[in-house]
Amino acid sequence: MNFYGHTDTRREIGSGLSTLEIGARLRYELRREVAPYIGFVWLRRFGGTADFARAAGGKADDLELALGLRVWF
Repeated sequence: MNFYGHTDTRREIGSGLSTLEIGARLRYELRREVAPYIGFVWLRRFGGTADFARAAGGKADDLELALGLRVWF
């Protein structure tokens, strides 16, 4: 969750609750140090931020695919 104290029109962010993001990822460890993953992220915009998105021709919510590789050493 992201909250903002005031509206920033330059960054297209409204005051109050701006966005909520929820995600899930599935990871497979090839080795403990290397693990590719796939997941989904749902993003919802609220209030003024949603209004900015709609005015720009977008939607108030998005579903995204996340792909990546977790590496540590």
